[in-house]
Amino acid sequence: MVDLAFSTNAYTRHSLPEAVRRIADHGYAGVELLGDEPHAYFPEFDNVARDDLIKALEETGLSVSNINANTATGYYDDAPPSSFFEPSIIQADDDARAWRVEYTKRAIDLAETVDAPAVCLATGRPLPGTPPEEAREYLHESLGEILDYAEPRDVDVGIEFEPELLIENTDEVLALTDEIGRDSLGVNLDVGHAAVYGEDVVKSIRRSAGSITGVHLEDIVGGRRGKHYHRIPGEGDLDFRAIFDALDDIGYDGFATLELYTYPDEPDRAAREAYDELSQYV
Repeated sequence: MVDLAFSTNAYTRHSLPEAVRRIADHGYAGVELLGDEPHAYFPEFDNVARDDLIKALEETGLSVSNINANTATGYYDDAPPSSFFEPSIIQADDDARAWRVEYTKRAIDLAETVDAPAVCLATGRPLPGTPPEEAREYLHESLGEILDYAEPRDVDVGIEFEPELLIENTDEVLALTDEIGRDSLGVNLDVGHAAVYGEDVVKSIRRSAGSITGVHLEDIVGGRRGKHYHRIPGEGDLDFRAIFDALDDIGYDGFATLELYTYPDEPDRAAREAYDELSQYV
């Protein structure tokens, strides 16, 4: 049975404990924690912040579905354009790449502390001057170190593919997990990313059976080859009945997490309406 969770990345105008409490008010069983500013940006996430988070989780009874470590925007004082995933684990700069590996380890530490099953991670884009073949070497090297750290802590790592990143579709993420060949590495499957890449979302789910560490949900206008803008389910063209049926068919029994960071002005409305739309399927 799939449970619904909601990501705190919609609540970036609220503290992390307040975001947890608000999400609980809308009926969700789980919460995904944003591993970035303004919530858990790990160089600044101290013991006091950790204890405040644990208190909120204990008060609400929410489980943590995932630690979202896709971005680390707090790294930059003055971020360059399209820096969402930088510094990435495929950065040619050794120091920047090592910083991101250590950052991901801190996300794994938080996952262990709050009993989250997984951390999700995006590969980033190959930057000018870094050919894809070289970027893949950095990717394998980085993942090896990250997985060595995650496995003793019983935390999985899910690669989240996205158009225009080094790993941007189902074929590529499954090829990567095969190449690495470690059970702790899987797929954080964002159904909207599959749709905007032009994939059949149900087929992507079925092909990923046994490898899914977590699921991100949002609606997309246009479906296949639609515009990449996260919308509240029911406001786009995705068939959520088919999506949940496919998750059931493959025996997925983890969390499906709403990722609606596009609603920072009205996160409570987004959380409420998304739950109202999707609770019929779980």
